[in-house]
Amino acid sequence: MNQTDQPTPANIPPTDRQASGRWKLFAILGVCAFPLIASYFTYYVIKPQARTNYGDFIDYTVHPIPADLNTTTLDGAPKGLKDLEGKWLMLTVDGGACAEACSKKLYDIRQLRVTQGRERDRIERVWLITDKVPLETEIIREFDGTQMLRAQADAVAKWLPVEAGATVADHIYLIDPLGRLMMRFPKDRDPNLIKKDLGKLLKASSIG
Repeated sequence: MNQTDQPTPANIPPTDRQASGRWKLFAILGVCAFPLIASYFTYYVIKPQARTNYGDFIDYTVHPIPADLNTTTLDGAPKGLKDLEGKWLMLTVDGGACAEACSKKLYDIRQLRVTQGRERDRIERVWLITDKVPLETEIIREFDGTQMLRAQADAVAKWLPVEAGATVADHIYLIDPLGRLMMRFPKDRDPNLIKKDLGKLLKASSIG
């Protein structure tokens, strides 16, 4: 075959050119449609676990912040959780004696805030103290920066949901910047997994 015999767009039959064009179009459509097809296959055939969060989401409409918490500062001045709106609140509940488990929760929420780096200023730590036991000076100093508020124990217990076999003192809770209770972390918590949840929320949210 000499040079004049080589196929060119001018001497390829119209039907062949149309078939070639259709295959190119199908190839382009296939490439574009592949991600959609793959996502449907993954969802309907492989069916991955839907849950990617560690903490349990809470319906804030069922558990709104009660008006009768009657929270005050350690000096007795009125101060409510609504005064802290605009920040993400990591909330823990315990008595003023603050035994080892209580101290560990306060330590965890302090470190979890620190690990968020530049985002840490969007987070406030809150300790609801459900009795009138005076706090040790050492605890106050060690966890300086934590909002330490006394609250009505019965109102707190009615407000915060707990997992089976646990009490409000076993959990760490999260309140969003709009003042809505939104998440509860488990009794035997893993701080590294809480850190991941916090990171995702702070990245996804523009509030607070």
